Amino acid sequence: MKLSHAVTGAAILLALAGCQRTSYSDMNSGNSALPPLQAQPVPSVQSGQLPPPGGANASQFPAAPANTAAAVGTGAAPGTALDVTKESMVGNWRVQSAGSSCDMFLTLTNLGSGSRGGTRGCAGELTAMGSWEVAGKQVLLKDRNGNTIGSLYKTADARFDGTTSSGQPVSLSR
Repeated sequence: MKLSHAVTGAAILLALAGCQRTSYSDMNSGNSALPPLQAQPVPSVQSGQLPPPGGANASQFPAAPANTAAAVGTGAAPGTALDVTKESMVGNWRVQSAGSSCDMFLTLTNLGSGSRGGTRGCAGELTAMGSWEVAGKQVLLKDRNGNTIGSLYKTADARFDGTTSSGQPVSLSR
């Protein structure tokens, strides 16, 4: 028992021996080994009036981009399209396209401007799906380069219908 106390005491002493007080008092006392910085000349400052926003050179700026989400999809949402949220899209979907069926998986993991997604067992354009995003009432399916390969609208509680960029009908359901 005395040996364990001695070993413990030695370990504490060794640990404390490594501790040392560090003081910065030499830096604050004016006895610093570094010389003070020398003042540098400052160039003169010019002043003048800025032109008003949208003034004579307003045409040098490009016009604001149009809503690209509607432009790349199938256009305006059909009147029957239901509201959609990103969170409601997450998970596994059964896909019907071009007479065959396959699986689609949608996550909330960021990938470029959208979220990561993918397909299994699909044919055609859907094999290249890498991401997706919600734009208004539209769900855009994108390839791994960020190009839109399809767009869908919510038509029922667990159903989305739309087309691929080549015009093939696509339906998602759970």
